[in-house]
Amino acid sequence: MKKTFRLEGLGCANCAAKMERAIAGLDGVENVTINFMTTKMIIEGQNDKMQLIVAEADKIIKKIEPDVVLKKS
Repeated sequence: MKKTFRLEGLGCANCAAKMERAIAGLDGVENVTINFMTTKMIIEGQNDKMQLIVAEADKIIKKIEPDVVLKKS
């Protein structure tokens, strides 16, 4: 399953790279890309774990950049 999100308020390319690395390590994630210029994140993962993946990804994002809002595209 593939889901696309917008990271509103993303202000740091280095932070985007940190988020991408951390989210890639989550259980069930097959691929993740975060494009700083478009502020889009695409997560590919196992269908049965996608809800948990998105919740954990949001926690990671908030930890690195607290003001970023994760919105479904």
